[in-house]
Amino acid sequence: MRNDYTSGRLTEADLAATWVEQFDRWFGDAVAAELPEPNAVVVATSDADGEPDARVVLMKGYDEYGLVFGTSYASAKGAQLAANPRAALVFPWHALQRQVRVNGRVERIGGSASDGLWDPRPRGAQLAAVASVQSTVVDSREELAERLRLLDQQTGEGPVPRPEVWGGYRVIPDRVEFWQGGKDRLHDRLRFVRDDAEGGGWIVQRLAP
Repeated sequence: MRNDYTSGRLTEADLAATWVEQFDRWFGDAVAAELPEPNAVVVATSDADGEPDARVVLMKGYDEYGLVFGTSYASAKGAQLAANPRAALVFPWHALQRQVRVNGRVERIGGSASDGLWDPRPRGAQLAAVASVQSTVVDSREELAERLRLLDQQTGEGPVPRPEVWGGYRVIPDRVEFWQGGKDRLHDRLRFVRDDAEGGGWIVQRLAP
């Protein structure tokens, strides 16, 4: 089960001046191609003992400072990020024969910024986030459904306040790789790397496929 990659090339001449400009181009292509949930991203973390873990979340924003997603601070990934505040991200845009890989340190965003992630969420998603203690063991789905029903009754028609345990994280990149599939597996891999020796500027490297 394999496909040949013939969609295009990624050359140094094609590359934008900054990682965020290049990401913006490719993310725009993914949206224009109507890929399902183009902001879906694999987030890999590890605990204090180095045990790896990974899951798919939805990116909620990006700028030159990093990429943002929201979750429960009490979740497995929240506990792992508290112990080891670094993460790796992968955007798997298979239909475009592209990947974007990000490595960097992670920090919590502020309360008002977290409110900006929470408030647009559908009411049902807000209720579920409050009713469910993410990553904990539960006896049944019915137990969760009952928690949600009771919470819905308690809050009535009003807004669901953001719980203190829920908020946003920003992944601040050290490395951002743009991967374009190539014929005969001669893929193009161009990577922006933060160069602390140059005052935190960026250099571009080509990687062997």
